[in-house]
Amino acid sequence: MNPIIRNILAVIAGIVVGSIVNMGLIQVSGSIIPPPEGADITTTEGLKATMHLFEPKHFIFPFLAHALGTFAGAFVAAIVAANHKLKFALGIGVFFLAGGIASVFMLPSPTWYTIVDLTLSYLPMAYLASKLATRNRSATTVNLD
Repeated sequence: MNPIIRNILAVIAGIVVGSIVNMGLIQVSGSIIPPPEGADITTTEGLKATMHLFEPKHFIFPFLAHALGTFAGAFVAAIVAANHKLKFALGIGVFFLAGGIASVFMLPSPTWYTIVDLTLSYLPMAYLASKLATRNRSATTVNLD
């Protein structure tokens, strides 16, 4: 397969897989760690109005969703990319980091969570995914021809 086409597919697949993992974890989070009593988590306005009720435990799943979503997307991108695997994985990390930064402006969150989320969820996870995906090249090579 043409390397350019393969690299485009790597980016698309990375974004799609990362988004699915992210949203899947967000969807199940409320059933594992119930939201605070009286919190409306169904709308952005409800989250803004009740964010003061959230305890540190309520930020575990959003962090995991961001970190594991980025990891999964970057891992897929690194496996599928024809070349420059680290760059494609980090590109997925930057994509999701941009979403994380946008989220900080849309939803108020404690400063500690913002710092932890933005510094540990995105670029470090993308880098780790790239290293794991390319650790054993023969085992992770995907033949799309």
